Amino acid sequence: MHTIAAPTATPNSPLRSHASGLLLASGIALLALGLGRWLPLIGGPVFGIVLGILVRNLLRPGEVYAAGLRFAGKQVLQWSIIALGFGLSLTQVAKTGLESLAVTLVTMSMAFLAAWLLGRLLGVHDKLKILIGVGTAICGGSAIAAVTPIIKPDEHDTAFAISTIFLFNLVAVLLFPLLGHLMHLSDLGFGLWAGTAINDTSSVVAAGYSYSKTAGDYATIVKLTRATLIVPICLALAFAVAWREKRRAGQTAAGSDFRLSRIFPWFILWFLVASAVRTAGIVPAALLPAIHAGAEFLIIVALTAIGLSADLRKMAATGVRPILLGLGVWAAVAVSSLLVQMAIGQL
Repeated sequence: MHTIAAPTATPNSPLRSHASGLLLASGIALLALGLGRWLPLIGGPVFGIVLGILVRNLLRPGEVYAAGLRFAGKQVLQWSIIALGFGLSLTQVAKTGLESLAVTLVTMSMAFLAAWLLGRLLGVHDKLKILIGVGTAICGGSAIAAVTPIIKPDEHDTAFAISTIFLFNLVAVLLFPLLGHLMHLSDLGFGLWAGTAINDTSSVVAAGYSYSKTAGDYATIVKLTRATLIVPICLALAFAVAWREKRRAGQTAAGSDFRLSRIFPWFILWFLVASAVRTAGIVPAALLPAIHAGAEFLIIVALTAIGLSADLRKMAATGVRPILLGLGVWAAVAVSSLLVQMAIGQL
């Protein structure tokens, strides 16, 4: 097993530590971008995440890369989504958000129902059911991180849930575009399917833009609309936990860690600001292709970093029951999204 070496970073040089991971992710992303141009049916985002996984599990990059990879997987991804906002008018964003809301609410309800039913059948305890249900219903690892301080699961439960959700994100990125072409889904139909049935924003973006630019734009807006629902979900959980603890122990300390500012996806507001700038015509039209190309590369960098952080051994060690639960919930969401679209004639 080879290990990628890197310049030694001192504790007082966070910039240098970030640079190592960012350079690694960017170098692989450039290769993924070229491969995506060569095989557009697969696309750069998918190549990025796959190459990242291969490098992570074959060459084992050292810990010095970790800070930069975490930064790229979260911050760079958010920057890429904000950049995408410059190519979308507020009218388009509002129209898409309203059009997708019914499908989003149905798929969310199916996710929670499936998590509860399958969790009982598989003997998965309540907190892990909530983590997998919320992660599948809303926004993957971000949703899991948001509800963790509210329900206070064991650390290994959080790790199980995140690993399970991430596993099906990878599957979705590879499988959804192929299935979409086999089913002859329209760009908007696929965008709505990806935006409502794939967990993490990164995977939605990867699958959407692998299908087409139109599908990617549509899927991104649908997913951002869906992500805002983490706020009412977390509020409901916080009140439920506090009420239960009050009944049990006569106090509400269980809800004391809840902070709305901590769980709100603020980058969505900046996405709307970018869209407002686009709507107002402040950005010259000649610059829009370059902005979109920059956003595409940032997406590939972020996805490559996520792949470089994926430890397949840890994912395999999560056990069978959480994986079966995640599979069942994910399948319920994916199928219900298609069925609702068929029922309302949006496919």
